[in-house]
Amino acid sequence: MIEIHIDYRGELHCDALHGPSSAQVGTDAPVDNQGKGTSFSPTDLLATALGTCMATVMGIVARRKEIDLVGMMIRVEKHMSEDKPRRVSKLAVEIRMPINEEHPERKLFQATVNGCPVHHSIHPEIEVPIKWVWGGS
Repeated sequence: MIEIHIDYRGELHCDALHGPSSAQVGTDAPVDNQGKGTSFSPTDLLATALGTCMATVMGIVARRKEIDLVGMMIRVEKHMSEDKPRRVSKLAVEIRMPINEEHPERKLFQATVNGCPVHHSIHPEIEVPIKWVWGGS
C-alpha cells in the first residue's frame, strides 16, 4: 500500500505528497472547467500515468534484455467527452522507439505496453489507440 496525501489549497488547486518519497505534484482545474490551467489537471495525471507506465514497463523489459531504449518518447493526447458526465473519452498514444521495426523484441515491447498496469486499470469505454513509430523516425 502506498499513501498519497492531498491538500486542497483553494482556487481549485491541490498539492499531492507521495508518502514514500515525499515527492510533490500540484494540480489545477483546466481552463475549460473553471480553473487557471497552471498545472496538470487530475485527468492530465491519468494521461501522464498511462504514458509513464508504458515507458516504465518497457524500460524493465529493456533492462532485462540489455536493450538501450534511451531516446524513446511517448506522447499521450487526452480527449474529453462532449457529453455529460464530463470524463476522459480517449487517450491516444504515440510511442517513438529508438529501435527499428525489425528488432527481434518488437512484439515483446508491444505486448508489454498492452499489459501495463495503468492500461489495465483504465475503464474499457476509454479508447486507447496506440501508434508505434520505429527507428526514432
